[in-house]
Order: sequence, then structure tokens, then C-alpha cells
Amino acid sequence: MNPRTALTRRSFLKLGSAGVGVLGFPQILPSGALFGAQPASGRLNVAIIGCGNRSRSLIPAVLEEGDNIVALCDVNAAQIARLKSTAGDGKKRSAGVAAGLANAKAYDDYRKLLAAEPSLDAVIIAAGQRWHMPMSKAALQAGRAVFCEKPLAHSVAEAREIAVLMRGSRLVTQIGTQGGATDAFRRSMEIMQAGLLGQIREVHCWMDRTFPPSEAIAQEADPIPAGLNWDAWCGPSPVHPFKEYYLGGCLKWGRWLDYGDGHLADMGAHAHNLPLRALELGPPIRVVVQSAEPVKASYPSQNDFRWDFAARGSFAAVSVWWHDGPTAVPPPDLTGDLVATYGKVPTNGCLFVGEKGILCSDAWGQKGVMRLKSDASPKARGVLDHEAAKPLAVVYPRIPGQNHMKEFLDACKGGPKTFQSFDLAAQAAEFGMTGMVALRVGREIDWDSQNLKARGCSEADRWIHLPQRKKWIT
Repeated sequence: MNPRTALTRRSFLKLGSAGVGVLGFPQILPSGALFGAQPASGRLNVAIIGCGNRSRSLIPAVLEEGDNIVALCDVNAAQIARLKSTAGDGKKRSAGVAAGLANAKAYDDYRKLLAAEPSLDAVIIAAGQRWHMPMSKAALQAGRAVFCEKPLAHSVAEAREIAVLMRGSRLVTQIGTQGGATDAFRRSMEIMQAGLLGQIREVHCWMDRTFPPSEAIAQEADPIPAGLNWDAWCGPSPVHPFKEYYLGGCLKWGRWLDYGDGHLADMGAHAHNLPLRALELGPPIRVVVQSAEPVKASYPSQNDFRWDFAARGSFAAVSVWWHDGPTAVPPPDLTGDLVATYGKVPTNGCLFVGEKGILCSDAWGQKGVMRLKSDASPKARGVLDHEAAKPLAVVYPRIPGQNHMKEFLDACKGGPKTFQSFDLAAQAAEFGMTGMVALRVGREIDWDSQNLKARGCSEADRWIHLPQRKKWIT
């Protein structure tokens, strides 16, 4: 099936009296919270919210910069204990991380943490997707810098709320799309924005991951593990009977649509970052999706999403695709250069189809290669090595070591602004979550971004503004 031909084209949480900028919220700001500020000691005080596998990967980068991890927060006490005893990769690194966490205070509620740690400069949020916006909002309102894993929101309305919240803010923020820190990502942006590929009217992003077919929520509960506050784990989302398969990371809970948004949220948030940035996309005007089976309570087993974007500035109108499932690839008529280069189509990627050639990265936006139609060789070359790209100016800053976390921590200490701030992350979240609206209503939608509406589709409102339990977010 060629997916290009197979498809045809309430209120969000109020911000309160502080209005549209976070600068109205905090009375006393921690020393490193504002962009351009410098902590008095030169070392940041950092808290980790969500102590699973993702935090295990992020914590060493904080400690290697010499910063203090002063608090750990999780609704599962076993997660904190496990992190303190075994964090890090390798015996030497594990020992260093364990020592760095030894004096960190433990909390079971992020609100208690924010209230009890006045010296806190920054938080790192690696909880489930349903928690990203509420926790980020609370931390920003408390005057803390925030690093949050992707995607930033679980609904379009959440994406808009965080965008409004960031207006005029000087607080440091960074979203966890690590590919954006690489030289190849930023060079790819420069190549496309310089017009080296000509106009780009089609982009295909894909990942060959799959879930079982969509199914209903199980009603038979498993025993809740000791130390796990299941009500708090569900947080702003509905509480369902506990099942062991909800635990274990984004490929576990992320399948269930009350808690996450499947592969589109998990890997699509990475893959769409490069087209969003390189092509200066703005909001989509139309969204289409085709799935392998009807949508129940979990993400379908195979999906083809398409977003149409209007012409903007010097950029032509463009359609951007996301394909997932066991056979996810771009249409075969577009993959000849990839087969010539790699011997096959890679299992994940982001392919830009231009008038003068192609550029393809992996799904994280890094490891980019390009081939111009005028090239003598049938194989693509790296974006950092291609002769045609070498004369192009370096427009975007490069990070020593291509270290995404270091960029955030340096910004908290008065260094340059982060490259992947929440202003951009909110745009990316609206991009992705409009796809989920189309998935849930089961038909094409025409998107009115200004009014957060799917034109002529009133049934979309319930998916644009997901209901939230207030117990854990106020």
C-alpha cells in the first residue's frame, strides 16, 4: 500500500491572576532560574521528578557537570530506592552516581518538593507523558528552570497552555529531544534553509516499532506493588484497575491512550523536531490518519499520519508524514537513494524530498546524509561532509560534546539560551497532538490553530481538551 494514495486529504486550565507570563508567579526566584543568572556557588541545586529508566540515563550528565542533586521524587518508593542503589552504567559510574544521590531527599509528591526546597534552581522531569505539562507548569510557576522529557503535552490544549505560560518568560527551559543537540541536526537545518535541496514538499518520518492491535482497558486488577501510590501514578488521567503491564517505561504505559500517545508521542516527537525547525512549519492546516484497526483504549498496531502545512515565507506548502508499525517505511518510489546508500531502507528515519535532492536523518534528526540529483555517486554522503554543503555559513551554535543536558545546565548558569526551549516544544506538541485528535475522531480534520478547533467537527473538542483530575495537579 502506498500511504500517500491510500489517504485523502473545554476550556484548558486557566492560568490564574498571574496572566500569560511566568514572571508573575514567583515571589523569590532561585539564583540560577533566570536566563543569564549565575548561581552564587557556581553549582546548581537540581531535583529529579520521576525516577525510572529515563532518569537513570540523565542523572550522570548532571553529576558530571558538578551540580548537586538535592531531591528525588516518585510515586513509587521502590523507584527511588532502586535509583539510589544502582543508578548509572558500569560499576565505576554506578558508584559515582550512588554517591551523588546519597544525600538527596526523597519525596512522593512533586508539589511537596517544590514547596520544601527553597534553594532549588532546576528540575528534571522524566515522569509519564500525562504528567509533563502539569509538572512543568508547577515548576515554572515556582520560578524553577525546567528540563522535561518529550513530548511536552498530552493534548493540544495543554500545548497551548504551556505556550501561553512561556510568553515573556526568562526562565530556562529545555525539552528532551536530544538529537537537536548534534552538529548533524543543526547542519541539516542550515542546508535546507539555504535552499540546497530546493523546495521541499514532502517529508516522511518512520519507525518500525509496533504494539498489539488496539484493545479495551482490562477490568481485572493485579495486586498493587508495595510502595506504589496507584492513584497518584494515574495523576491527572483516569484511574483504571492496576495492571503490571502499565509499569516499565514509555513502551509499556505509552500504549494506553489515557496515559500516553503511543509511538507518535514516543518517537514521533523526536522525528518531527527536524522538519519543524528546518522548515519553520507553524501549525498544520489539515490532519489525516489511517490505522490498521479501529481505535479502542490503546494505540493501534500500525498507523500512517499526514499533516499538511501551508506555504510560509520562502517555504512551499509541505506534507509531513509519520509511519509506525512492523512495515513502516516511506513510499518505495522515494527510497532509491536510501537503498543505494545502505543496501536497504533503514528501520527508522526522516526523509526530506526536495526538488534538487534528498536529505535523510535517523528518527532523532541526527546522522544525516544527503544526495543531490546532480551528484555523480548514487550514494548519499554525510551532511557534515558533502562538498555542496561545505561553503554554507554556520548559522546555529554548536555545543561542545553535543551534550544536550550540558546545554541546559550551562544556560541555567548564565550561558547561551537553550536551543530546544519550551516555546518550540509547545509548537511540536501541538503538531503531534493534532494527530491524536484525528486518530480519536477517526477522520480527516481541518485544523484551526488560532481557536483550537477542528472545523466542522464538534466531536473533536473532547480530544482537544482532555478532562483532567484536579486532585494531583492543584
